[in-house]
Amino acid sequence: MKRHLNTLYVMTEGAYLACEGETVLVRAENETRLKVPIHMLGGIVCFGRVGWSPALMGLCGERGVALSLLSTNGRFRARIQGPISGNVLLRREQYRRADDAQASAALARSIVAGKVVNCRQVLLRGLRDYDRNDGSDGLKKAADRLARLLHDLETESSLDAIRGFEGEAARTYFGVFDHLIKGQKDDFSFNGRSRRPPLDKVNSLLSFLYTLLFHDAASAAEVVGLDPAVGFLHRDKPGRLGLALDLMEEFRPFFGDRLVLSLINKKQLKASGFEKSESGAVLMDEETRKTVLAAYQKRKQEEITHPFLEEKTTVGLLLHLQARLLARHLRGELDAYPPFFWK
Repeated sequence: MKRHLNTLYVMTEGAYLACEGETVLVRAENETRLKVPIHMLGGIVCFGRVGWSPALMGLCGERGVALSLLSTNGRFRARIQGPISGNVLLRREQYRRADDAQASAALARSIVAGKVVNCRQVLLRGLRDYDRNDGSDGLKKAADRLARLLHDLETESSLDAIRGFEGEAARTYFGVFDHLIKGQKDDFSFNGRSRRPPLDKVNSLLSFLYTLLFHDAASAAEVVGLDPAVGFLHRDKPGRLGLALDLMEEFRPFFGDRLVLSLINKKQLKASGFEKSESGAVLMDEETRKTVLAAYQKRKQEEITHPFLEEKTTVGLLLHLQARLLARHLRGELDAYPPFFWK
């Protein structure tokens, strides 16, 4: 169980986390609602007004369990961690590669290739749900465009140009994303990506799931001894975890986007579960967040064969496996970083 690094999500307003020996306690309304042995957790994520004891923070630090604080609507606020583990030589090599334009471009190219391949797979799978005369032309043209971008990307060595490919691929992909929404079309329309703030229900879901992926990616980098702040595609910026953003790129379409489409098309969400704030942001209510979190956790438990390792694993462990493959590459054990290609 420990190697799957399960994450505990606490959403109950006013909840308080404490510890009893090696056990994490979640208390609410003067009663203990949950007890979980610390060795079964890889991370704890708290939403909104949730408190915790100093003893629990100390226990999490000693056991390498990341404690993250998100706003009620899923925006990352802070992360508490213990002493950084891992080989200092690995981090030094990470920093050297990040300072080397050619090495950074090679890694960024692999990361972008993984994202574009997985975006294309989402489109191709969506095509299966269309009849020939049912508006599939846009999806097919977009999938073909992504294939051409992948071909051109193979020989590109400029980091700026690689970022340009990534941006064009994202515009192509999200330009037809609305065609993938088949159920509840009137309630869940998508007119383009909007982030801060999300301006419609689909963007609200995407942003929320990307926040969860970001937390898992940062944890995966920490666990293998990498610095989550120093990326290759995402360059250094104060307060930004560049490597965590790099690691999650391959999983945005495979995990986040597919889950959003599934929840909408299978009518597991209702339009009434969203509300618009004074700032124009579209936000989920508590019940909707619970539904999305439950689906996210269930998805992480599904089994898949890793395309590079050719071994069965859980979806929730994929980010950690990719972080370990990146570490192996930086140590010189692999000639290149093998991105996750969804098949």
